[in-house]
Amino acid sequence: MPTIDTDPWRPIVLAYAPAARRGALSALLALDDRLADLIRTTSEPALGQLRLAWWREALARLDSQSPPSEPALQGLAMSVLPLGISGESLVPIVHGWEVLIEEPELGLAALRRFGEGRGHLFVAAGAAMAAASGDPVAAAGQGWALVDLARNLRAPIEAAEARAMATPLLDEAAAARWSRNGRALGALAHLARMDLRLPDGMHPHKGAPHRVGRLLWHRLTGK
Repeated sequence: MPTIDTDPWRPIVLAYAPAARRGALSALLALDDRLADLIRTTSEPALGQLRLAWWREALARLDSQSPPSEPALQGLAMSVLPLGISGESLVPIVHGWEVLIEEPELGLAALRRFGEGRGHLFVAAGAAMAAASGDPVAAAGQGWALVDLARNLRAPIEAAEARAMATPLLDEAAAARWSRNGRALGALAHLARMDLRLPDGMHPHKGAPHRVGRLLWHRLTGK
């Protein structure tokens, strides 16, 4: 199983989100972190599927019940659901992560399912932040998810296929002019696109000038 790392650029990205909706983006990313941790700490596929089934059911129950004492679910109930995003609509994110447990080898179809499922995070975040309809949130989310996965896969062929699948998606995201409300997601897409150029095993420095400059330009212009 891959190890998915928390993005060290997250504080900068969150600062790009509308102040009133920043909590929603943070809560959605916290859900993604929690699911990543579940995958990382699961060695038995059957147990992993049971744990993910609990998350699917817990997300759906948010629409009719108070959240349990799980910080990620409480954050969603507090910051995301009041914006009209249902817990049920977040279940595809769990399905995306489940691919890593269901599939012993990640072929192209499995990678696509993973990208579409986990990448749904951006669709939900775009709705929560009132991003413009023209913001390519689906493509950006899928590309971001695949690049993050590629950087943590141990199998070189699978990692290369994930990068190849991510490249046109992130090119589409980078070609758009993002709305102000969507620029935090655009920033994540630009960071993922820059990650594509890094050698295997290399992690970017948080204060890398070219990255800071690229994100600042995006914040100012949406490009």
